Amino acid sequence: MKRLLLLLGLGLSLDAFAASMRWGEIRDGSLYLQTDRPDTVTVRWTPAWQADANEEHLYLLDGQGKLQGERVIKASETRGTQRWPLLPGAASYRLEIPGYSFRNYRVEHDDHTVALFEPAKVHFSAQTQQGDELYFKVAPGEHAVLAGKFHGGVNALQAQRVGDDQPLTLTLKPYRAYWQFDQVALPVSEREQVWRLRLQGSGKAAFWLDGTANRFAQNPQQLQPLREDAGQTRLTLHDKVLGRTPDLGIALPYVLPPSASHAALDALKPTAASYYSFVDVTAKNPHFEDAFRKVYQDRFGIRQDITLLAGSQRQADLRADVQSNNGLDAWLAATRALGGKGTHYIGFADEPNLNYSSFEQYRAIFTSMARQVRSDPANARAGVRIAMPASSRLVNGPFADNAADKRGIDWARRLLSESADQVDALAWHEWMIRDLLATRVYRDSVRRAAELVGLDAHGQPRKALLLDQTNLSSGSSLSPYDQETHYASLWWASVVINASQDGLLSMLNWFQAADEPQYPKGMIRVSGDDRFALKPVGLAQQFIAQHWLHQVLWLENDAFEVDVLAMAGDDQRGLLGVNKGTRLQRVDLSGAKCPLNNGALRYFGADNRSRDAPFACRDGRVSFDLPGETLFALSWSAS
Repeated sequence: MKRLLLLLGLGLSLDAFAASMRWGEIRDGSLYLQTDRPDTVTVRWTPAWQADANEEHLYLLDGQGKLQGERVIKASETRGTQRWPLLPGAASYRLEIPGYSFRNYRVEHDDHTVALFEPAKVHFSAQTQQGDELYFKVAPGEHAVLAGKFHGGVNALQAQRVGDDQPLTLTLKPYRAYWQFDQVALPVSEREQVWRLRLQGSGKAAFWLDGTANRFAQNPQQLQPLREDAGQTRLTLHDKVLGRTPDLGIALPYVLPPSASHAALDALKPTAASYYSFVDVTAKNPHFEDAFRKVYQDRFGIRQDITLLAGSQRQADLRADVQSNNGLDAWLAATRALGGKGTHYIGFADEPNLNYSSFEQYRAIFTSMARQVRSDPANARAGVRIAMPASSRLVNGPFADNAADKRGIDWARRLLSESADQVDALAWHEWMIRDLLATRVYRDSVRRAAELVGLDAHGQPRKALLLDQTNLSSGSSLSPYDQETHYASLWWASVVINASQDGLLSMLNWFQAADEPQYPKGMIRVSGDDRFALKPVGLAQQFIAQHWLHQVLWLENDAFEVDVLAMAGDDQRGLLGVNKGTRLQRVDLSGAKCPLNNGALRYFGADNRSRDAPFACRDGRVSFDLPGETLFALSWSAS
């Protein structure tokens, strides 16, 4: 019976020849593979939900963190297979299946290959069958915690300690807030403990470990230490300027910011902002927004912003009616009153591809409101520009049924073909790229957007590109492990670097500035006594802003786990980078003259502090050892 259960779902499957091991229906997680003989890892996928609207990526890294294989899965490939060879070695390969995934992945390899599965936390990581079974290990003295979340499938975790059969059950309960979950402390022992875990219920499963290695195997013998060797990162810097760096900003609240928040906002140094304008509010009170918009511009120096017209509570499905037209008129008047000191983009409706039933419905309101904006030349003189379509995601579809008909890039292409002269900028929002290794898709989306609008004689987009809202997750589908920790710092730094890499983007905004009760996804934490403090991602943004320069330089980078952006400004030069992996990376830079004039290297690590770091500069090369999960900034004078 036990062997039969192992044939199903996430549990291992020994085929008829007892030679292969299978992992089934993975949706979000890492599989570490270490082999002492040549092997092949085979990945097969089938559609889970809206697969035909979404491209996906699979990554295979070797034991030094080098990319050995990348599979780009087209939206049309709802089913498919990928095979990669595995060579013998003491260090583990890492097969990455980034979430959120719209496909079910099954992985097969030789049963002699050691395999450890690291699931996502809070977010569901697999589709399982009743009775699926795994093993995990707790080292001596560790205070380990078994945790899980109910996503409508697996409803209980049953653990049994191998050796004395001590049982433990964790019931998974539904909660109103996505970020709430259940957990139970495991016994602390002076001896190593091996536990058998059974998943009760079928469907979506979220289970993980805290206080110990978050890794699971299909039999106890596979629970071996994970080895990751140090990596090598080779960088080559060139003098060629690719373009400008984007203005980095945040989504600012629809209120006058209290004075107690000013220090935190100043620390973030935003130069761009996202706003909403609630047409039902401004139609009744045309001057409602005047005070805080002026403060954001004059006190905080915001010179580039985008406003999305909506109703109260960010009601997104705007209508071309009297209220909306009056609200737009009020916004235009308020913008003219700002004195033409900046560029003020306006988007008609929020994420129309998510919130409107058809393109035709959105086109009607866009055409009407664009005509209203263009009717008065004073609007353009005041810096008003039209952005579209402020879509939910760009290359991939929104989280909605029939998403294949609602991809942001398709709606933008149609609107440009019909009304290009009414469009000044292409705007979009990017959500649900939670995996650190998958953040390179931000570079791809910017390139795809630039290709869509076309480039001018200077290699710059003919329409401004605005990535005006982004975060790991959309709405309130948040995990405290990725919103409240250093993980968000690594993620944001990587997104900033990838999105800026080609000098094509004009604006990049984190959503949102400060935590709200239902949306604790800000850069700033707000306590009940009106105190404002930077969260880890806010402290990382402070570090980024301190080292941000105006132009992007061409930089060659052969690493996968380390992202780096080269910049220039006046007589300054600098590299901003992040080691997203846990392994040490030995960084080697050529193209910078030694010795570096006024050179300095700074690290920003999990303690949320910036510190000086040593580097060597000899024979025309700069080198330094970069710890895992660390941001860095190397700066020097060009004169």
